[in-house]
Amino acid sequence: MKILAIETSCDETAASVVENSKGAFEILSNAISSQEKVHAKYGGIVPEVAARLHVEKILPIIESALKTAKCNWKKIDYIAVTAGPGLVSSLMIGVETAKALAYAFNKPLLKVNHIEGHLISALTTYHSPLTFPAVALVVSGGHTQIILVKDYLKYKLIGETRDDAAGEAFDKAAKILGLGYPGGPAISREADKVKGKSSKLKVKLPRPMIKSNDFDMSFSGLKTAVLYAWRDTKKKSDEARAEMAREFQQAVIDVLISKTIKAAKEYNAKTLILGGGVAANSALRDALTDSAKKESLELLIPDIKLTGDNAAMIGMAAYYHIKNKNFTEPFNLRADPQWELV
Repeated sequence: MKILAIETSCDETAASVVENSKGAFEILSNAISSQEKVHAKYGGIVPEVAARLHVEKILPIIESALKTAKCNWKKIDYIAVTAGPGLVSSLMIGVETAKALAYAFNKPLLKVNHIEGHLISALTTYHSPLTFPAVALVVSGGHTQIILVKDYLKYKLIGETRDDAAGEAFDKAAKILGLGYPGGPAISREADKVKGKSSKLKVKLPRPMIKSNDFDMSFSGLKTAVLYAWRDTKKKSDEARAEMAREFQQAVIDVLISKTIKAAKEYNAKTLILGGGVAANSALRDALTDSAKKESLELLIPDIKLTGDNAAMIGMAAYYHIKNKNFTEPFNLRADPQWELV
């Protein structure tokens, strides 16, 4: 089967054609129009600007995805779209486009949760049936959640941030350090400059809630700690900035991994899954790989190009909903910016 998927939950306009044969996924195309450079001027995403750019790009991106996949509408079996969570004005562009196409070409329509897409994206690296239960860490600019995966389409939220998402904290820390936007890649590049070197800065940032008895997290206080630590740094050299970035990054990673491994032990998980934009962070990927190996856990990590918002992950998630016949009527579908996976 071939699935045309559409993703416009935030600031990427994306379309993809995904094919599934005997349970194995093949991404025939994955077209993305990024707005990163536009929003960088404002130091963050401006919802109205994002929506207007989606309107401009959505049809050309869909046409590009079909052309790259060498598909016409007759070869498309299903249409899937991100219906939430996300920015309502952005979501509406993708949802209304998908509805119109489903109606015009008489294709079955499926709504997909954005978080589920990030969770499922790691399956491209793994072609065998998953061993359940699994624990998924989904970490991005808007979400930081630990999810118990009982089976395909069966989830339970067991932990999340109580304030800032980890990706949001990266953005704010990068701004404090004068590293620009987006913060995740900027912090990572800066931290790599002093990788393996001993610290001369002698700053130890807190690891908020790392010893709490639950699986929840908090990153707002860590952001504030960076603000005060950098303010009090007398010599703000390039090396000092890199060391501060490294310490901040490590603090976030320590919390994420501690909570994830704790959850895996609590629920006797056999598999760990990493997803979301922050999953592109090489230090996080390496640390979670080491921790999973020590605990004898199978680890699924998506390819770097599938960590950010993309439509291929929506197409893959849609496959499992197709198996369950979770179709929706075009005229009944609405964008839901607060749609919770569980």
